[in-house]
Amino acid sequence: MTRIAVLQMTAGIDPAVNAQILEGAIAEAAARGAAMLFTPEMSGLIDRDRVRAAAHLVAEDADPVLARVRAAAAAHGLWVHLGSLAVRGADGRLANRGYVIDDRGDIRARYDKMHLFDVDLPSGESWRESASYAPGEQAVVVDTPVGRLGLAICYDLRFPALFAALTGAGATILSVPAAFTRPTGAAHWHVLLRARAIEAGVHLVAAAQTGEHQDGRATYGHSLVVGPWGEVLLDMGEAAGLGFAEIDPAQVESVRERLPAIRHRRTIPPVVQA
Repeated sequence: MTRIAVLQMTAGIDPAVNAQILEGAIAEAAARGAAMLFTPEMSGLIDRDRVRAAAHLVAEDADPVLARVRAAAAAHGLWVHLGSLAVRGADGRLANRGYVIDDRGDIRARYDKMHLFDVDLPSGESWRESASYAPGEQAVVVDTPVGRLGLAICYDLRFPALFAALTGAGATILSVPAAFTRPTGAAHWHVLLRARAIEAGVHLVAAAQTGEHQDGRATYGHSLVVGPWGEVLLDMGEAAGLGFAEIDPAQVESVRERLPAIRHRRTIPPVVQA
């Protein structure tokens, strides 16, 4: 069995405060025997006030939250999937970028969110990520102490072709850090995460934002760890904090032997118009 840690947080408008929460989670996760810590989408800053946020939106090599997480990972000898940060690219546009950081503080993988959340919800909430962010163009897997990890972020969850590509590339565990809205979370969060795990027989880790944020938004919480048979191994509810789950990497192969859906995948030919 392998122990993983999941941080559920209510990130605010001050990156220094968020970085301190991340550092504390890294220290506690390492002290309690976790092999890897998973954090939510936008762990460094949540602020929809573009003017106020602008001063904190910098290039990757200047991002203080990333630097502090890398230093803490090295100091405590812990792998970290930093769910995502908003970082400025060379063209001036932003990327919603996740990082896998090893126990020496080195960046092993980067993933830019591919599917951007442009929706108008029945609750009256309206979101246009594409107004600020450029979509990612590359699916990513990376070897970690908890298995070959396939990376996704939040709204990516609704696009199963991405997850098929990740598991086709050998992923045995998937990570979906998120800041799900409450209406969509209550309706779809659990069922979509369990479906993505079941489809390919993988462990799935979804670290989430939760609660009322300083910028006025509200997020759903319920960080989950799901097993390869679709069983919920951890549901953190709505409270911020650190959770732990024990996963068995050998269970992935066992489930895939019983239900070999990956081996049964076929390339779908063009649809015939009857």
